[in-house]
Amino acid sequence: MKKILCSLSLFLLFPFMISAQSVFAVNGLCIAAPDHDGVEKFVEFIDKELAPAGINTLVLRVDYNYAYTSRPELRNDNPLTQADVKKIVMVSKKHGIDIVPQVNLFGHQSWHSDLEKLLEVYPEFDETPHVKLPEKYEWPNDDGLYCKSYCPRHPQVHEVVFDLMDEIVEVFEAKAFHAGLDEVFYIADPKCPRCKGADPAALFAEEVTTLSNHLEADGKKLWIWGDRLIDASTADLGMWEASMNNTARAIDMIPKTVVICDWHYERAVPTPAYFALKGFEVIACPWRKPKVAEAQVQMMFDFKNNSTPQTGEKFLGVMHTVWSPAGKFLEEFENTSVKDERGSQVDCFKAMTGAVKKLDDQVSKN
Repeated sequence: MKKILCSLSLFLLFPFMISAQSVFAVNGLCIAAPDHDGVEKFVEFIDKELAPAGINTLVLRVDYNYAYTSRPELRNDNPLTQADVKKIVMVSKKHGIDIVPQVNLFGHQSWHSDLEKLLEVYPEFDETPHVKLPEKYEWPNDDGLYCKSYCPRHPQVHEVVFDLMDEIVEVFEAKAFHAGLDEVFYIADPKCPRCKGADPAALFAEEVTTLSNHLEADGKKLWIWGDRLIDASTADLGMWEASMNNTARAIDMIPKTVVICDWHYERAVPTPAYFALKGFEVIACPWRKPKVAEAQVQMMFDFKNNSTPQTGEKFLGVMHTVWSPAGKFLEEFENTSVKDERGSQVDCFKAMTGAVKKLDDQVSKN
């Protein structure tokens, strides 16, 4: 009776804590953190749209859009303040939504003709300083330049990176940190004095392990994108969503505690089964095609239900990804006539959440 009364009291005080069980542990959204001026609107979006849609996990791509106190030199202009972040944290807690902040590490240290903040402030961390950013970026190019990487073996790079990780995890009161680590094309460069001659798979695994061990020491988990762990030659996939630069063998060298966000945007590629059978928790991630999102939801449900209990637990769920600024996505959400030329991210998001809800309803009836 005491336990019943206690549970009833909790429900009366915090009714949002008790909700219907979903078929997935993760029903997620990955999106860029809003800018300082867009925080109030973003908080309302979480409250009025994400929570009712069943989202329980929010990966926020913060990068350098925060007023870091440990590394103030790495702040972007007009960054989120601690007060801004706490507003997002508060509304997320209200609805039982876990926040996983992201700072892109290793790769994605530049975009087109601009450096990201880390290499702008610390040019000595550049893996390929001999590759100069062009005034007008074009792909393909003679340097094979997509995005710059930092050198994972530079003796000071982790001192800086760990400061960012620790501060962003603390301010968002997070249990996990997303390090990106996707599309790392510059790795073990033959001109790098520290990395030349290294096995790309071993070097990639070394960096994943370093980041994971740092987080694990404080009871936190590392999340990463999965593309560098898939062999493009055997998976019949391109150089972005799978590896053509010999990093795929790293899958057997990294800690099994790492959570893999497995993104495929054109079809429901069954690679989540590969990651789960290798012992990793995995999340399938669509982007802009509603039919692909629906197929990924069904695929993950089928994998989960047709696996042994131990393996089935590895299929965490699904996470929609947004690759436009947060403000633009919210604008599209409010006005469905506003469309991204690459496809409707909003329609895809609604297809994913709708497909999960349909499965939840079917399971609850049975």
